[in-house]
Amino acid sequence: MSPLEDFAEIGSDWFWETDAVLSFSYFSESTKRFLGREVAELIGLSRKAIAENADDKAFWQPYADDLQAHRPFRDFAYPYGHPDGVTRWLSVSGRPIFSQDGCFIGYRGVGRDVTAEHKTQEALSEQIRRCDAALENMTQGLCMFDAASRLVMVNRRYYDIFGLAASDIIIGLTHREIVKKLFQAGCYRGEITIDQLCERTTISLQDEHPVPSYRELADGRIIAASFRSMTGGGWVATFEDFTERRRNEARIAHMALHDTLTGLPNRALLHDRLSQAIARTTRTHSPFAVLMCDLDRFKAVNDSLGHPVGDALLRVVAERMQAVLRPYDTVARIGGDEFAIVLDYLDEPGAAACLAERLIEAVGKPVCLDEQTIEVGVSIGLAIADENDQSTDDLFKRADIALYEAKAAGRNTYREFCPNVGNRIATRSQLGLDMKEAIRRGEFHLVYQPIVEATTGAVVSFEALMRWQHPLQGTISPSEFIPLAEETGLIVPLGAWALQEACREALTWPKPIRIGVNVSAVQFRRGLEEAVLSALATTGLPAHRLKLEVTESVLMQDADGVLACLHRLRALGVVIALDDFGTGYSSLSYLRRFPFDKIKIDRSFIRDIADPDAAAIVRAVVGIGERLGMGIVAEGVETVDQLKLVRQEGCTQVQGFLFSRPLLPGDARAYITGTQAAAA
Repeated sequence: MSPLEDFAEIGSDWFWETDAVLSFSYFSESTKRFLGREVAELIGLSRKAIAENADDKAFWQPYADDLQAHRPFRDFAYPYGHPDGVTRWLSVSGRPIFSQDGCFIGYRGVGRDVTAEHKTQEALSEQIRRCDAALENMTQGLCMFDAASRLVMVNRRYYDIFGLAASDIIIGLTHREIVKKLFQAGCYRGEITIDQLCERTTISLQDEHPVPSYRELADGRIIAASFRSMTGGGWVATFEDFTERRRNEARIAHMALHDTLTGLPNRALLHDRLSQAIARTTRTHSPFAVLMCDLDRFKAVNDSLGHPVGDALLRVVAERMQAVLRPYDTVARIGGDEFAIVLDYLDEPGAAACLAERLIEAVGKPVCLDEQTIEVGVSIGLAIADENDQSTDDLFKRADIALYEAKAAGRNTYREFCPNVGNRIATRSQLGLDMKEAIRRGEFHLVYQPIVEATTGAVVSFEALMRWQHPLQGTISPSEFIPLAEETGLIVPLGAWALQEACREALTWPKPIRIGVNVSAVQFRRGLEEAVLSALATTGLPAHRLKLEVTESVLMQDADGVLACLHRLRALGVVIALDDFGTGYSSLSYLRRFPFDKIKIDRSFIRDIADPDAAAIVRAVVGIGERLGMGIVAEGVETVDQLKLVRQEGCTQVQGFLFSRPLLPGDARAYITGTQAAAA
C-alpha cells in the first residue's frame, strides 16, 4: 500500500480514477467505508450511474461541461444512494490526466462524504427562504443598517410605503443618504428637515425602550417609524402605515366624548369640562354655573310622531342651545332629552339666570318638522359654584334638585338651587323607605329581553331587567329607582336577588342560552364576587351561562379593583360584556386592559346607522372587536332597515323591539320555543 493509500485509509476522503470514457478504473481501499460497496462493484461504472438523480440534466450539466472540456472541477456535490437505504451527499474534486504525448486518458481525484454539511446548508437555506418570505410579506417596511449606518437589507413593503422604485434605495447607502433621497422624492412635508429626522433616529437608538415616531407624509398619510439597536452593532428600522388606525382611533375617541345624534359633548366630556371649571375657579375666584335641562312634552312628540322626528327635534334643540351660549360655555347631551350646561366666567350675579331665560325662549320657539309645527319647552335647574365647590357630583345633584323644583313649578321655567328647599329630597327619602319594604314584600320582579343571532333570529341569551310595581304609585321607572338604590346601597341586596333569580330562571332554558345581568359600581365595592359565586352555587347554573354586563362608568370607579374582580370572575368561566359602548367614558384603554367577551354598541348609534358617519363608527367598533376577539351586540334594533344595516356592518348579534320587548318568564320560555319551531 502506497503512503497516499495508507493516508486515505485513516482519513475522511477516498481516491479515485477514471479512464478516457469516464468509467471508474481505480478506487482506494478506503472507499468501501464511505460508499458501502466493494471496490470491484464500482469499477467500470460512471459517476452518474451511482447517483440518485442521474436524470436531472440541469443538475449535471455544469459537471458534464467540465468533463467534456477536460477541465478540473472542485467540490461538485451529488446525492448517492447508499446500500443502507439512506441518501448520502458526496463531494468530489478532480483534474484531467494526460499521457506524455498529450492525449487525455482520464480523471484522477478525491471524494468526501458531505452529508452533514449538506443538511446544515439545506437547513440554513430553508431559514433564509423563510426569512425572505417573511420580510417580503410583512405589513411593515423594514431596513437594516450596519454599525456604520449603511443599508444592508430592505424589503419590498418599504418601497411601497414611500412610493419608491427598488433602484431609488440601494444596498450600501447611509441612513442620511436615504433620508435625503426621501426628501428629494417629496415624501415628507416641508415642516421637518433632514437633520431633524436623523436626530430623532439617533435619540431613539439611544433609548433603552424607544417608542414609535409618527411622521406625516406629503400625501397626508401617517407613518409610524421605530428604530432599535441590534446586539453586536447595527440597527433596524421599521415603518408602518398608521393612517387608517389613526382615523379609527379618532373616530372612536370622538365617539367616546360626543353624542352621536347631536354632535354635542357627552357625559364624559362634560365631567372633564366641569373639572376644568372647578380648577379654574379655585385659581381665579370667578364663579360659574351648572344647568340641568329637561325638555317638556318631548315624550309625547316622540311617541306620536316617531323616533326620526324626535331625533330631528333634539338636533334642532341642540343647535338653538349652542346659538344662545357663549363660545367658551359647554352644552352636553347626557340622556334622551336631558342636557347639561357649564356656564363659565360669570361676571355678574344674575348672568346665569339671564342665560337660562334666553335658553327657555330659544327652545320654546315652534319647530317645523315633517310638515308639522311642533312646540316643546325646557325646564332648567341651575346651581352657582364658587371656589369652595370641589365635587362635580355635588354640583350636578344641586342642579338636579333645582330642576325638580322647576318641573314642580309648572315646567318651561327655571329654578336656582336653594339649600332650604327639601321637598324633593324628602320625596326621594320616602321612596327609599318604600324600596326597603318592597324588597321585603317581593314587589320586584325580572323581565327578560332576548338577544338573537343577526342572521337566523335564534336566541343566544336574554338580558334580565328589573321592574318594580309599587302598591300605590304603580310602575316605578328603573331610571328612578335604580339610581336611588345605588345611592342608598339597596342595590346590593337587590342585585344579589336579581343574580339568584336570573340564574334560577336560566336553568329552565335550553343549555346554550345565557342570561345577562347588569351590575353597578356599588355592587363591585360591596361583595359582587361573593354574590355571583353564591348565585351559581345555589342554583347550579354553569358559570359560562352567566354574563355580567358592566358600563364604562362602572370602570371609572376604582378601575384597578373592578378589573381585578372581572378577571377573577372570567377565570371561573363567567362571560363579561361591556354595555352601552361609547356613551360614557373613553372605552379604548379598558379594551386594552381587559379582554371583554362582548361589546354592546349603544342604541343611540344603531338608531343613526343610516347616516354614513354613524355607520362608519359602528364599522370601526366591529373591526376593533373582531381584532380583539370580542363579540359584537347591536342594541336597540327597532326596524327591518336597521337590522339590514347592522348586518352589513358585521354585527353578529342584535337586541331590540324588532324582535321582542322585555318578557315575563313564561313568555320568555314561549319565545324560545317559538323561535326553535320556526327554525325547524
